[in-house]
Amino acid sequence: MSDKQAISVIEAIFGRRSIRKFLPEKPKKEDILRIIEAGIWAPSGHNNQPWRFVIIWNDEIKEKLSKFTIYGGMLKKAPVLIGVFLDKSAMYHQIKDHQSAGACLQNMMLMAYALGLGTCWLGEILKNEDKVKEALGLPVSDFEMVAMLALGYPDDKSKRTERFPLETFVLKEWV
Repeated sequence: MSDKQAISVIEAIFGRRSIRKFLPEKPKKEDILRIIEAGIWAPSGHNNQPWRFVIIWNDEIKEKLSKFTIYGGMLKKAPVLIGVFLDKSAMYHQIKDHQSAGACLQNMMLMAYALGLGTCWLGEILKNEDKVKEALGLPVSDFEMVAMLALGYPDDKSKRTERFPLETFVLKEWV
């Protein structure tokens, strides 16, 4: 990405949204690796960097995974899926490590947006975590699944969702 292509963090935060329909064109492998690299720059407790990734281009694997979620149609049509996992041997605190995995995913989605790609963070598939790990050939006991990220060039013209007013979220302000 050149400096001309770079977008502001503000533009990425407020412009990014979940994309559920993709064009069939596959993104470049170097862009996918760049997205993962952005993810690994997220903060992690003790700098343990427990996240691990499975990149899925293969239609047969996508077909298998589609059976484990109500969003199977989207999984099958997404040009790329990235499974995000935590390496249990690198973890030190379940909640803290899951928080850092969330930061990792957010970095990935913002980088994808900056590269002109759309993403959708899928968590519902977690209900079948062991089946997903088995389909991906991962040892069931060594990794904890965090999410599946569907990724590709957007073909989604649906309206962006709104957010509640800021006042909704501020419980108190001590001045």
